[in-house]
This record gives sequence, structure tokens and C-alpha cells, in this order.
Amino acid sequence: MSVHVGLDNPCVYSWGTEEQKQKYLVPQAKGEKLATFGLTEPNAGSDVVGMKSYARRDGDDWILNGEKMWISLGDVADHFLFFCWTDAEKQKVRDHSGISCFIVERTMPGFSSGTLHGKLGIRAGNTGYFSLQDVRVPQANMLGQEGEGFKIAMFSLENGRYTVASGATGVIRASRDASVAYANTREVQGQPIANFQLVKQKIATMEADYEMSHLLWLKCGYLKNIGAPSAKAASMAKWQATTRSEHAASMAIELHGANGYTNDYPVERYLRNCKAAVIYEGTRDIHTLMQADWALGLKKEKAARVVLPPYANAAGA
Repeated sequence: MSVHVGLDNPCVYSWGTEEQKQKYLVPQAKGEKLATFGLTEPNAGSDVVGMKSYARRDGDDWILNGEKMWISLGDVADHFLFFCWTDAEKQKVRDHSGISCFIVERTMPGFSSGTLHGKLGIRAGNTGYFSLQDVRVPQANMLGQEGEGFKIAMFSLENGRYTVASGATGVIRASRDASVAYANTREVQGQPIANFQLVKQKIATMEADYEMSHLLWLKCGYLKNIGAPSAKAASMAKWQATTRSEHAASMAIELHGANGYTNDYPVERYLRNCKAAVIYEGTRDIHTLMQADWALGLKKEKAARVVLPPYANAAGA
């Protein structure tokens, strides 16, 4: 749901034409159609300009070719945001202003997809790939203007980081709650392990990690509500929440002892699931570098591009 709501819908809402909103966003918002986001490729993750997908103009249409990998909902979604090069000369010099974005439908001839198997975690969610071979799409399906694909992708990833931070914060809370429940019922030496100092230290650390991650997430949400720049806040919230969720889930397993290593308790699943969040929407390493660049003044936060809903106001209501 976070991909459908966080990555795709805000892009169509903020960059789409009225016709695109009526055709795609309305059924997506109603839950009649499922949508996802196709940026990552087999050899291009954080290095967006390393993508190989391309489109060439053919009259009033575009002919799209390329393959996307590690796509949430990739084998089940109805609509796809497809990012690709539309300027071959800019691709040669890795100029991201040569990247554009298209809305692609599963039913378009030349579209195919598959499911990736053997994942460590997030087994309840479909993760797949999709391929476009000479898929013809009309100019009306270009999202934004030609050459704005990179901007749209970064806008979308910022929203995605916000939802990832939310999920990771939830994992911390779940790890804490499971650990508290276990510590109060598991007895060693005739007393609950909650009485032992090192157990308390683990739970206290989880509590602190939850509060800090939750506050970072709330700060980002507030900035979004008032239409203020939030890229730095989203990056910080995602980076810290996912890192702390990994730590919290690992501590929860240790606190559960041998029981934590089995699926009789939920904590082993928390650890498997949270590991992916450290990687997607920008790896931990990428966010570390981004935050350092902002702090050093090497990176400037750009003005927010967001079309606020009618009920929003300067107070963030």
C-alpha cells in the first residue's frame, strides 16, 4: 500500500494533467486499480542515470523499451510509472535532464512481468519485475514535461521515504511491545526477566529509538502538510528509523532467547522485514552521504513541489 499511496499517487496528483488524474488517479484512489513505480533496473539502483531504458518518438506516440527490477507490485499492478531516457545525447553524458516519465498500462501490447522469489522478508507483498518491448504509448501518457523524469522520480522517492520511515517506526514499536510482553511473562531464577538490568537496557533503548523515529517522522509530515521543503527531513526520518528498526528487531530476538529464533514468536519476522527497508528508497549509505552534504552546505534543499489538497492551510490542518 505504501508504494501505491506513497510513490505513484502523489506523482499523478502533483504532476499529472486533469485528463491523467481522471483516467488514472481516480480509480487508483478508489481502490479499483493498483499502481506502482518503475525506476530500479538490474544495473541501476541508487545510480539513477545508469538506467538503460529508453523511448523514441514515433509521430504522436512514444515507443518504450526497458526492464525494471525489484518493483513492489510489479507482477500485479495495473498502472506503472516508467522512467526512461528520451534524449540519447544526454544519456551519453549522464545528464539526468534527458530522463522522462510515462504512465504505462499492463494491458498495453509488449508489456510483460514476473515475480521474484526467495526473498528474505516482506513475503506477503509481491515483488517483481516488468519488461517493455516496443510498447507504444501516446504523448498524452507522458507525466510532466519531457526531461522532467528525474525531478518526478526524486519527488516520488521523497514521499516513499516518508512512508518507509513510518513503517520502520512501527517495527520498532512492535519489537518493543513484543519484548515487554515476553519480559513480563518469561521467568528465570524465579522471577520475570523484566527485573534484570540488561533486559531493561534493551527495552529502554527500543523506547528511545521509537520516540526519536516517531518524532522525525512527525516533523516530516508537518513540513509536507504546510507545503514546505521536506526532502532533508524525509531522508533523515527514513535513515534513522530503518537503522533503528534493524537494531530493535535484533535486540528483540536476543531478549526472546532461543524462542526469538523461531517463528513461534513474531520478532524473527520483524528482523527479516526491516532489513529491506534499510536498502530501498535509498540505501543507508546514500542517506548518510546526503545528510553530510546538507550539513556541509554542499547540497541545497529545493523548494517543495506539491499541490496541497483543498483542506490544507498554513497551520497544517
